[in-house]
Amino acid sequence: MDFKLGLTDTHTHLYSEEFDADRNEMIERAIQKGVSRFFVPSIDSSYTQKMYDLENQFPENVFLMMGLHPTYVKENYLEELAHVERELEKRKFQAIGEIGIDLYWDKTFLKQQQHAFQHQIQLAKKYNLGINIHCRDAFDEVFEVLESEKAEDLFGIFHCFTGDLDQAQRAISLGMKLGIGGVSTFKNGKIDQFLNEIDLQNIVLETDSPYLAPVPYRGKRNESSYTFLVAEKLATIYNVAIEEIASVTTENSKKIFGI
Repeated sequence: MDFKLGLTDTHTHLYSEEFDADRNEMIERAIQKGVSRFFVPSIDSSYTQKMYDLENQFPENVFLMMGLHPTYVKENYLEELAHVERELEKRKFQAIGEIGIDLYWDKTFLKQQQHAFQHQIQLAKKYNLGINIHCRDAFDEVFEVLESEKAEDLFGIFHCFTGDLDQAQRAISLGMKLGIGGVSTFKNGKIDQFLNEIDLQNIVLETDSPYLAPVPYRGKRNESSYTFLVAEKLATIYNVAIEEIASVTTENSKKIFGI
């Protein structure tokens, strides 16, 4: 095993309570598997300090985003957006995320989700940062906002991409890379059927851990070391060596995150 593959997990919730019992060991396992960079999305203000603690503990490996997750857009969402703005004023982040629209759990706050999404895209432009998009049961709504903000300075990652080929090409045309994770290993995941029609220059790897573990761990807790399994799957789909998958996708992540 080459521990120097240089894989990048562009989306991992390292602060999740599911890792409380073995967080450090889990991160070290990932580093041993060649995953040297972890990009951590924000959910809401209640996780901010945990994110800073992780960054302090693993300064060479952990990089932070700032944003308000769409499923956490509730009655107090303006206060949460104010928190995002305060943090952005205080320090450097690598992206705005994860942001977007989620209509799977609850449609009650759709208008507020749309407003929060658009507002945070505008913050990304203000700070010259990429965005990290969460989209669930909301492709039309997400694309509507993206189209309204389409510009040279709009770029980022369509996290956990699960759409079809047309939606993939549309996302790419709007400045997005596709975040590919465990779903690519699922028999019913479908994206593996057309992914080789997408240039590898448009792909980044992610786990979304602790969610969406790849085969053979589907249904169990996901972790960042499984980025290796996603890279293995993509090596098969693209018919190239895993070293090339690691190299190209990490370079792609550098274009989005700036490091």
